[in-house]
Amino acid sequence: DGFLKLLKQRIEESLDKQSRHYMTTITDSIRRMDALIDDLLAFSRMGRSEMYTGPVDLAGLVQMVIRDLEPETQDRSINWRIADLPSITGDQAMLHLALTNLLSNALKFSRKRSQADIEIGYHVDQKETIIFVRDNGVGFDMAYANKLFDVFHRLHRADEFEGTGIGLANVQRIISRHGGRVWAEGKVDQGATFYFSLPTSIQET
Repeated sequence: DGFLKLLKQRIEESLDKQSRHYMTTITDSIRRMDALIDDLLAFSRMGRSEMYTGPVDLAGLVQMVIRDLEPETQDRSINWRIADLPSITGDQAMLHLALTNLLSNALKFSRKRSQADIEIGYHVDQKETIIFVRDNGVGFDMAYANKLFDVFHRLHRADEFEGTGIGLANVQRIISRHGGRVWAEGKVDQGATFYFSLPTSIQET
């Protein structure tokens, strides 16, 4: 990428339109590969890094993630519906990454809506605390629901929605390390809901 920038500085003015297009294509490919490598490294670390389990203020963590994602919400109408979320037990850094991936996806796939509706809620039963992220975006065909959390699996073309196909695999790895599970429900053009659970036995009382 660095050498390409130097080359453009030297010869860009002498290039025709098609040659400039080639250079732009190379630059875009480099950026996608850079993002892919970063995501692969993060995915690898999630399987090996030590967990630091402690109390996590889920409501505060969600607000932190939303602030981190402010560049993606600029000039958009977004209706956030956030429940009075509980305190949980887990590795805060890992759960921060999982929520970042889920909320970033909700923002991305609702981008074409005049108003994005994103809901974050939970419910508790005897065995699990279940947290969900729901959006009114493009949704997906449930026939492919079992593929969503596979590495590199994408249901939409890269020219429609950016991404490396690793984010949801990372979510699954993080939640699995917490002893929980992940799943999703959706309909084409009618939004999607992503769930993850944490064993109630490890939650704060």
